[in-house]
Amino acid sequence: MPANQLLGERQPLLTDMTSSDKSNDGVTSAVERQSTSDSSIDPIQSNGGFGEIISNGGYVEGDVENLKAPADSDEDLPADLLAIPKIVRDTVPLEDDPNTPVVTFRYFVLAVIFILPGAFIDTMNSYRTTSAAYSIFFVQIASHWAGKWLAKVLPHKEISVFGRYKFNLNPGPWSIKETALVTITASSGATGSLGTSGISLAEIYYGEKVHPAVAIFYMWAIVFTGYAFAALARNMLLFDPQFIWPQALMQTNLLQSQAKSDGDSKVASKQMKVFFCALLGLTVWQFFPEFIFPFVSSLAFLCWVAPHNATANFIGSGLGGMGFLNLTLDWSNITSQIMIYPYFIQVIQFVAFVFGAWILIPAAKWGNLSGFKHGLMSNGLFTSAGDKYPASKLLTPQLTLNETAYAEFGPVHIGAQRAWNNFFDYAAYVSGIVWLVVFGHKQLTDSIKKLRNTYKVAKLEGNNSKKSSINAQYTDRLNVMQTNYEQVPLWWYFALFVATFVILITIFATGHLFIPWWAYIVALGFGLLIVTPLCWLYALTNFQLAIGSFNELLYGYMVQNIAARHPAGATTYGAIAGDVFYRAQYMLQDQKIGHYMQLPPKVVFFSQLFGELLGVPINYAAMRWILNTKMDYLNGSKVDHLHQWTGQSIASYHTNAVQYVILGPKRTFAQYPILQYGFLLGAAVPIILGLLHKFSHKTRVGKLRFDLWNTTVFFSSMSTFYGNVSTGYLSKFIGGTVTMFWAYRYKHDLWRRYNYILAAALDTGYNLSLLLIFLFFSAGKTVVMPNWWGNNADSVERCFAL
Repeated sequence: MPANQLLGERQPLLTDMTSSDKSNDGVTSAVERQSTSDSSIDPIQSNGGFGEIISNGGYVEGDVENLKAPADSDEDLPADLLAIPKIVRDTVPLEDDPNTPVVTFRYFVLAVIFILPGAFIDTMNSYRTTSAAYSIFFVQIASHWAGKWLAKVLPHKEISVFGRYKFNLNPGPWSIKETALVTITASSGATGSLGTSGISLAEIYYGEKVHPAVAIFYMWAIVFTGYAFAALARNMLLFDPQFIWPQALMQTNLLQSQAKSDGDSKVASKQMKVFFCALLGLTVWQFFPEFIFPFVSSLAFLCWVAPHNATANFIGSGLGGMGFLNLTLDWSNITSQIMIYPYFIQVIQFVAFVFGAWILIPAAKWGNLSGFKHGLMSNGLFTSAGDKYPASKLLTPQLTLNETAYAEFGPVHIGAQRAWNNFFDYAAYVSGIVWLVVFGHKQLTDSIKKLRNTYKVAKLEGNNSKKSSINAQYTDRLNVMQTNYEQVPLWWYFALFVATFVILITIFATGHLFIPWWAYIVALGFGLLIVTPLCWLYALTNFQLAIGSFNELLYGYMVQNIAARHPAGATTYGAIAGDVFYRAQYMLQDQKIGHYMQLPPKVVFFSQLFGELLGVPINYAAMRWILNTKMDYLNGSKVDHLHQWTGQSIASYHTNAVQYVILGPKRTFAQYPILQYGFLLGAAVPIILGLLHKFSHKTRVGKLRFDLWNTTVFFSSMSTFYGNVSTGYLSKFIGGTVTMFWAYRYKHDLWRRYNYILAAALDTGYNLSLLLIFLFFSAGKTVVMPNWWGNNADSVERCFAL
């Protein structure tokens, strides 16, 4: 995400999450832009076929034709509008008033109010098995109404600051641009932090606490490093209108609905009514799966038929089994992914789930896929006999491998599902880069050419203008309007990087955290390599590639010949290398909102730094509260009957720490040699599909679209599925089919008006409910729901033989 939410990191504020892999905070993906030679084929108008089905239900990156609803003629549009994809034209404002107030006293008040709970909730979510992230749409809605209220009650009075600077408490009516800026600020600060993962791991498993000042400055610095690295991809991915950034588009859609509602638009007013009805309904409902009636969180039909049959229970259970034909009525297991991700992405994800849960799991349990039958769906470590491995005994006080203990307890084993999670994780990382080279090289080449031409223009002009020469090669209306504002100079990003570099190199060189200083330099180097291609992938489909496990493996190789190595080092290294990409990606996404809403770029940049300065201390405070109150669940001393407070992401990090740091990759791959072939698979399959795509007739063999068979999505989905919470996947696929295929294709006007509004409302309702449950039942005295038929003490699913 909780950064997945991957993933520990900031959860895509609409969540990115697969149900349980919060250790890497999200996933990512890519699709190829349809070639010019194929542009005459409109899949919206063609018949049948898997390729048509999946491309109709969602937009294909860069393909203006596929972004259309059933066709209206665009022949009469001016060129500056035609350059913008239709899905963007239908959503964003195409007029601008540069004199609209943006940075106001009201903005600062509301930014602080909405950042604090979000930073706490998203951090809390990262220790749960499933959740939906703190909804940024709640911030959009609530801050807009609060802003209008402040505009009515605050006096129109000028205040002097230091006798020199003045500002007006209430400069006039509340503007939608102020709402957008509050939203962007909260999007930066009201999130979780990858930095909490390594700190938590060290305390939960090794009893080692990090000094609060070190922790907070470390968490600030890794985020701001990612913000600085955004400069590497910004000029290529931010201004080109073909990079639509789906979540930014959705947030803009909601902002525009609010603006129109202020103007008494009947449609917008109806949209707001739908939003609040859905929000309140989901808020009330979510009390049932989360607290009152957890039975509905996992509807295991096979368990109802045979509640005491072990085989039927395992096949049907969604909380510890395969989840076959299992449905859920818990929004945290579904989330607004079903309303955001293009349908072909959802098809690939569901195919990966079926392959992993309904084919590989039974093959491992009852077949010959795996010789190790223990811990099938666990993130833990085991001895050869299937007992929990005493990993803490593998370390000496000097942080070296205890060879005597290792000889006593024997090789470390992992469950079969964990093994193929690792295998496909390696494949996904390589596939993400190879897929970009194979399918995206033309678009990247075009972007690079435009960028070079831009710098040539700037050089010829003598760089005298502070206005947006960076937009010079893009003549669409959005970029033309952006020339009214000064762009953020490159040296701002460079200064931010220098500041973070000094902080982190000091922390690591003085031994206050868990990695050597030179490993930090290597993390930056890999960030330079991956930030542009992986941000390119996210800008197209909103599907984020989880890269944590690969980074931890790389760190294991780096330190395997060093005698003393701290187990939390891999997670710390992964947080740095991960945030170089994750935070760059989120910064650019929010800057795209600023681009769509015509906010001054310098103001957006400031708001992002301001949000994170407020958010990180709250992240740390939330982490401390969780470690102080939930430690028994997190370390396994007690079992949470809902399988929620499991600290699954931290357990996953710990498993990686033992494999890659304590034992080292050499011992790990000697135990599991097949894992290394994941890299080969990730490199080979995109090339094969690329060849099929190139030599088939207009990317089709029969009705198959090889450019949509995205291996990065498939491999990443295989790497992030965990069988202990397998409910939700079938429900998500059904929901996605309704929203992103049927409604998008056959009820497009209805979809355009209400899809993003409903997505925002449902995520907002979920998080409001979670906050209320925390306040009512956990903040003071803990209140436990009594056991009854719908909250059975032995099994809330009523799978009694599991």
